[in-house]
Amino acid sequence: MTVRWLRCTLVVIVALFLNGPALCLAQSDQDQYDYIDISNPFLRKIPLAVPLFKNETGSGEEKRLSNSSVELLAASLEFTGYFKLLDRGAFLFDAQKDGILTPQINFANWTVIGSELLITGLFKEVNGNITMELRLFDTFKARRIIGKKYTGKKADLRRMIHRFCSEVIKHLTGHRGVFGSKIAFVSNGSGNKEIYTCAFDGYNAQQMTRNRSINLSPAWSSDGRYLAYTSYKKKTPGIFIKNLAEMQETSINKKGLNITPAWVPGRFELAATLSFAGDQEIYLLTGSGKVIKRLTNIRGIDVSPTWSPDGKKFAFVSNRAGSPQVYVQDLATGKVRRLTYEGNYNTQPSWSPQGDKIAYASVVDGRRNIVVMGLDGLEPLQLTYESGDNEAPSWSPDGSLIAFSSNREGPFRIYVMTAFGTDQRRLLVMPGEQTNPKWSMNDFNN
Repeated sequence: MTVRWLRCTLVVIVALFLNGPALCLAQSDQDQYDYIDISNPFLRKIPLAVPLFKNETGSGEEKRLSNSSVELLAASLEFTGYFKLLDRGAFLFDAQKDGILTPQINFANWTVIGSELLITGLFKEVNGNITMELRLFDTFKARRIIGKKYTGKKADLRRMIHRFCSEVIKHLTGHRGVFGSKIAFVSNGSGNKEIYTCAFDGYNAQQMTRNRSINLSPAWSSDGRYLAYTSYKKKTPGIFIKNLAEMQETSINKKGLNITPAWVPGRFELAATLSFAGDQEIYLLTGSGKVIKRLTNIRGIDVSPTWSPDGKKFAFVSNRAGSPQVYVQDLATGKVRRLTYEGNYNTQPSWSPQGDKIAYASVVDGRRNIVVMGLDGLEPLQLTYESGDNEAPSWSPDGSLIAFSSNREGPFRIYVMTAFGTDQRRLLVMPGEQTNPKWSMNDFNN
């Protein structure tokens, strides 16, 4: 992404629908700020200061909620990989005692400790009702970048904080980040392989299937309303489509195998591998399971489709050349092009949201690792090294992060890293093994 200038104008008031109204503070400065170039593999982390919020009433509950909100804000922004959080012990300014508005801030107190960005907050809690005023400052230019005011209930705190985080990332990168997204995955902690979902940061893991069988390959629809997956709950592998709002299911159970579903972007259609005609081929289906057409038609096994963002092409895995390799097929013409040539075992492709890269799992020196390649098939970039087996990459909705599973600490767990392989860390802690992560698109209504 080319580095561009962003002009900060008078802010457009945006409504945040929680349990009550949420208003935006007017933005007064008209300075210019650089976008963070998220395509830069040598991206420098921006030093960011997040002091404790100023409390309005001073009650114990207000202080508790205020401090937990600060920690969530700091952790959420650090999760992106864009920022270096500064130690509060080095702060020369106490935002809880002093002013938090532009005229009240001595920006030299922040620049001297290396802070380039500063977030201040005013927090109020009365009878379970929350009001937060949050501001982002450029300390070197002594200017406010963002000013927002949010209101809601205690239960809305995470949503309010993540709405602000999304505004921060949008102003600095041009994208809203990952704060309205979820991750689906497989866990055997219950004794069976069941489908779970959690927030982008691993919070609030919820079990989606309870059929005491083997459930694999979760796939989100573009609007986040449907989750497709493969299940053996009827003995043979079938594809099930769950309406998450109504918690109702439809199924695709044709003769033979029914595996690896993948939703077409922006449409109630999906691709999947079916074997009712003999070979394992990829078909295009309606969201209700009706076959629209056969997409691949060559002797061999074709599995694991993943769509380009515009829905005009899909990548998949085939052994038509003797070993599993990644191929790309044009939906309109049917033309197929082999993408991977290095290594004799390349699987689990995932197309980036920007449409310019495909991540996949490749066996390198006897271990499975995550590799990213451009659509030209040249210069594959290995992202994981000497850390066990790493598999099932899935891009975040803004393309800045990749979720994957790894057994580097023993059992398979879900990890997250930047799109360039940095900042690799475990996502969540729960019993059993966790595999097959799949990142959803952003949804700021839930």
